Amino acid sequence: MTTALPPRLVVAGTSSGVGKTTVATGLMAAFARRGVRVAAAKVGPDFIDPGYHALATGRPGRNLDAWICGAGTVAPLAGRAGHGAELLVVEGVMGLFDGAADDGATGSTAQVARLLDAPVVLVVDASSMSGSVAALVHGFATFDPNLHLGGVVLNRVGSDGHEVMLREALAPLGVPVLGVLRRDAAWAWRDRHLGLVPVAERPGEVAGSLDALASAVGASCDLGAIEGLAATAPRREVPDPPLPPAGGPRVRVAVAAGPAFTFAYRDNLEALEAAGAELVAVDPTVDSRLPEGCAGLYAGGGFPEVFAGALAANRPLLDDVAARCRHGLVTWAECGGLLWLARSLDGHALVGVVPADGRMTGRLTLGYRRATVRVDNPVAAAGAELRGHEFHYSALDPPGDAVELASRFGRGRAGFAGPSLFAGYLHLHLGADPAPAARFVEATRVYAGGSRVTQAGASPARRS
Repeated sequence: MTTALPPRLVVAGTSSGVGKTTVATGLMAAFARRGVRVAAAKVGPDFIDPGYHALATGRPGRNLDAWICGAGTVAPLAGRAGHGAELLVVEGVMGLFDGAADDGATGSTAQVARLLDAPVVLVVDASSMSGSVAALVHGFATFDPNLHLGGVVLNRVGSDGHEVMLREALAPLGVPVLGVLRRDAAWAWRDRHLGLVPVAERPGEVAGSLDALASAVGASCDLGAIEGLAATAPRREVPDPPLPPAGGPRVRVAVAAGPAFTFAYRDNLEALEAAGAELVAVDPTVDSRLPEGCAGLYAGGGFPEVFAGALAANRPLLDDVAARCRHGLVTWAECGGLLWLARSLDGHALVGVVPADGRMTGRLTLGYRRATVRVDNPVAAAGAELRGHEFHYSALDPPGDAVELASRFGRGRAGFAGPSLFAGYLHLHLGADPAPAARFVEATRVYAGGSRVTQAGASPARRS
């Protein structure tokens, strides 16, 4: 099966922090307000921005990661994101030409724009420049002749006079100015150490800010010209990305949700559903038990440290999860989910099935990782090679040794695994290879049938 890519554009920045999310999300909301069916995607592995995109468009946020999923899967995943839409807006990551993978370029916004044949709208923080804006934009427009820079949005412009100087400087380049946003503290959405605060933590407040942003972007950007630029992207039919076949009867899987656990890729959830999982949300801050009849637990990432008190106070659920895991409940936990399963986080007693204690640190650990699995588990067999990323300010003691992690900066071991458990900091995106979802769901079927999950050669899950 194939899908046609809709008209599309990529919103890029000259660097991190210039206002890409403000402009991209504002454009999505402004077009949606005009009745345009808008779809969204985010370059790279970020979880938070797609939540804002979903609120602006009314559609699930998606990720396009050329390193984790491979360059050949970017266009198919964009096709999935844009299915049925009239416009696809892709928000970039970091600066336009910044990559975070082995060669420093793979996974960049520029690479994704080329893979999608999409024109680029460049966001420029113009707050501290006038004539120099021309040199900056000229460099970005000419650095890669295979990239179409279709226009700029000038952000944080101080006054009418400042705007005049910027426009005069850019006029000789022939690069259209598609929008001008004034400095406004209202657009400095509240930050946290990993970026924007997730929508789930304050949906009402974000919705109000988004409405104001849609009005501002609609008034200060040339939406007609931007929509016309997106229409210059060539029509393309792309294959649908892979999904696993349903391997048997449906089985219930609890998914950690609520304000503490908002980091789960839509593609992962859909892969689990395609494999036969009936996903049932559980909020670890308030729910007293896992859903009845569940045979698996998928706990993605989030900010458990912000809700550590509420998580620790919910002793009935912690005890229920611990008892079920020790009986063989098939469990997959990533990052925040790993911390929740640990004995403690900053002194707060938690589930305790991962024999380690977590603490928040002042050191950011982030980046792409190649992972070699060392222990058979419900997600991958021993010896399997996985690709994923880490993004956290916490640490576990001990760190575990279930996987061998490698990046351009070094190697190490981490994580916990056994016949019914796979838990670590590594985030997987299953857009290119849904096999882990199929393996996980099949393990839950075995457990639902009354048997403990076993894999040849697996060592037992370590317990506290």
